[in-house]
Amino acid sequence: MAQELTTLPDLATPQTSATNTAATGAAIGSAPGAGIPAAQWTRAQWLLLVTLCVVLALDGLDVSMVGVALPSIGRELGLGTESLQWIVSGYVLGYGSLLLLGGRMADIMGRRRIFLAALTVFAAASLFGGLVSDPTLLIATRFIKGLAAAFTAPTGFSIITTNFAEGRERNRAISIYTTFGASGFSLGLVVGGLMTALSWRWTFLFSVPFAVAAVVLGLRFIPRDRPADDGGHDVWGAVTLALGMLGLVFTLVSAPDAGWGSARTIGGFAASAAVLAAFAWIETRAKHPLIRFGILREGWVARANLAAVALFGSYLSFQFIVTLYLQSVLGWAPLAMALALLPAGLMVAGSAPFASRLIDRFGATRLVIAGLLSLSLGYLLFLRIGTQPVYATDILPSVLLLGVGFALGFPSINVQATAGIHDNEQGLAAGLIQTSTQVGAAVVLAVTTAIVGSGGAGADGHGQASAAAMLDVFRPGLGLSTAVAMAGLAIAAAPRWWKIRRAA
Repeated sequence: MAQELTTLPDLATPQTSATNTAATGAAIGSAPGAGIPAAQWTRAQWLLLVTLCVVLALDGLDVSMVGVALPSIGRELGLGTESLQWIVSGYVLGYGSLLLLGGRMADIMGRRRIFLAALTVFAAASLFGGLVSDPTLLIATRFIKGLAAAFTAPTGFSIITTNFAEGRERNRAISIYTTFGASGFSLGLVVGGLMTALSWRWTFLFSVPFAVAAVVLGLRFIPRDRPADDGGHDVWGAVTLALGMLGLVFTLVSAPDAGWGSARTIGGFAASAAVLAAFAWIETRAKHPLIRFGILREGWVARANLAAVALFGSYLSFQFIVTLYLQSVLGWAPLAMALALLPAGLMVAGSAPFASRLIDRFGATRLVIAGLLSLSLGYLLFLRIGTQPVYATDILPSVLLLGVGFALGFPSINVQATAGIHDNEQGLAAGLIQTSTQVGAAVVLAVTTAIVGSGGAGADGHGQASAAAMLDVFRPGLGLSTAVAMAGLAIAAAPRWWKIRRAA
């Protein structure tokens, strides 16, 4: 391990072809290739990228929009907190459980076919969810949307990595693509507030026309591709992976209600571990395995996936805490809360034209480290928050640091996760990074929920003393977000420490 760390360059060295290696070394190596002009994209390439970006932004919007609408849904449909949680968790359950399978199936069966079929299902589920009034059906539509997104997200990523040349051109495309996803998640709070003012149903229906338009554009501009010549015969691997991930994510999202020490939770983890162990055993013996575990040893893949867990897990948990803090402690309306966090979303959205240039200039590794450092500082600053904060001095600095951290870190992590991976495994690499992002976030959020739940709810929520008690309950959750981000920073920076130590 020490030798691996001492010899690892600033960025992953591509291992696909000689021509790609030269391009990538110039674009994302330790000495980015100044003087190599970026290729001019055709109109078809731009429209392809726009189509994929819209779909990823819809995924991000869907997660955060519905969160804002939960109180309205609960009042109209008579749902309690436990049922409302499943409107969010149902999506995470479908999304997180099939991301790896979705990415690999795109490699095996054809990316265009998988992407368009899943996007059609996403649009239909969005329409149905906005029309139903039965809580069980509503949760079911969320689960189906999550399943569909589990195929569109990694497939869209692999369509980019197989249609834009590795190096500066691909860095630019990935930066724009991932920035759209992050922007959708960040701006979804504001869109959700506006839609909820009309009706909570519009938080579901909002995505429908955009998804339909993306299907039409995809039919025209996503290139036809051939399924892989080999693979696709690992049926038992696909079954055990899907069941194992489904069981794991279900156990994680239901653990705060069932209790972390309950027989149901312990049994769920044990059963999921057994099924995933069976999957691992099958993969080591299958002629054409669904997942080649050796991919984790290539380039920066493992570290990129751990950095994704730290970035998205810490941010989602922080947003969960801040939403409770601003509404329960300070009594802010949902739209006011969304506007308070808007600067971070605007910074992420506005960074799209510059992200690839920064990666070209400084290298993705340095930007991952800078992004996680900025996030860590933002969380640390927020730990000093009180019950009567001044927005400009107590909240805004953290929001701005988080915006910088996400804008730098998210596209750079995604570049690192797929650099040097052969085309026939780009869907797998994309599925891995998406799974790390979603399942990692689910784990951190579940632990945060358990920490907050174990602290009680303070007093009646109206007086100063009660607000202080509630804030004391939330503060350990803020500490967890800080610790997760700092752990990711340490992992991302570790190769540089080893290089410096060896040079000394």
